[in-house]
Order: sequence, then structure tokens, then C-alpha cells
Amino acid sequence: MSVSAMDYLFGLRRGQKTFKPRKSIPEGTHRHDLSKHAEATLGSGADLRQAVQLPDGEDLNEWVAVHIVDFFNQISMLYGTITEFCTVQKCPVMSAGPKYEYHWADGQTVKKPIKCSAPQYIDYLMTWVQDQLDDETLFPSKIGVPFPKNFLSTAKTILKRLFRVYAHVYHQHFEDVIALEEEAHLNTSFKHFTFFIQEFNLVDKKELAPLQELIDKLISKGSSSHPSGSR
Repeated sequence: MSVSAMDYLFGLRRGQKTFKPRKSIPEGTHRHDLSKHAEATLGSGADLRQAVQLPDGEDLNEWVAVHIVDFFNQISMLYGTITEFCTVQKCPVMSAGPKYEYHWADGQTVKKPIKCSAPQYIDYLMTWVQDQLDDETLFPSKIGVPFPKNFLSTAKTILKRLFRVYAHVYHQHFEDVIALEEEAHLNTSFKHFTFFIQEFNLVDKKELAPLQELIDKLISKGSSSHPSGSR
């Protein structure tokens, strides 16, 4: 999705701080065309559940790749609005409410999970996602270069980890989001994310447990409001 489309959909302010630099999809590629298609569908006011459906004749890997870049940019912008509140002092562990705590490991440079603060964890996570997006063997940008056989498996790991940022923000910083008047933007972004991962079964249900109440409400009522029990 282009910056202008994201600004339109999520009401983001010009010059708004992002946690990580926005990723762009190279023009002239089919993935860029797909991104424009997704942008046009969302910009038309179409239902989000319809907007995430795979267009006829399109490759699932390409569609997933487009949306991973999109969600990375959305989360980077949304988290960027509350970084002043998410500090080592206020968030000494990466959690999503009292029942869920995340320890960082990427399976490569950090093989044994380490306990760290939320801002440190999210920095590790978003940097790791950036590295995946920049890996031409995983996210090929050149025409005719196929996706690797393990692409969807890696994509599921990326989306599972990106979900954890939403979970932390909802549980630990929702009052901050309200104070900044970003509630509608956060809810719209998460609803979009939820419908996408459900459409293609990309994140296991057990991983979604920290926000299951919110997810159920979004799906059953199509509401963008926040359930009282999941702050």
C-alpha cells in the first residue's frame, strides 16, 4: 500500500514519526501493481474482509508479500506514536497482559530465548522483519525470480511476531493510544491484519489468545471498538 493510501485509511498525519523507516515496493514490479490494487480496494471503502481476498489469477505468495510490507509499515507508524510511553522503566518485560510474556529469539543470532524489555524486544523484532524484507532470496523483487519453497512458513513467523506488537500495544498502552486519539487507526489496522491472517490461516489460533476477545468482537459485530476486558 502506498503512503498516501495508508494516510487516507488510517488518518495518519503528515510527518508522523515511524519506529522504523517505511518499506516501499519497487515500481515496475508486479508486486507494486498488486499493492496498487490493494490500495484501490481499500480506498474505495470496500469491506475489509473482501479487500483481503486473493484477486483472481494472482499468486498467493505475491499477495502475502505485499501485505507483510503493508503491515510492517502500519505497525511501525502506530508503534512510533507511543514509543515515548513504551520505555525500559514502564515496560521492563515484553508482555500482553498478566498472562502472556514474550522472550526474544530469532533462531539465528539469538538461538536461546532472552528476557528483555518491551522496547528492546520490539526493536529486535522489527529489525529482524526488516532483514527478512531486504533478503532477495526470500522476498525477490526482480521479475521472474520465484519465491523460495519455505516462503509461506517464514511469512507465518513474521506475521506471528508482528501480532505481538499489536498485543503489547492493546494491553499495555491502550490508554496512551486513546490520549493520542489514535484508537480508530489502531483498531482499523488490527482489523485489517486479523481478516488477512484468517483469510489464509497464517497465524495459529493459540498465538492469538492475548487478543482473542477483541478478535471475536471484531468478527462477530464488525465493530472497531475496544472490548472492556482486554486492556
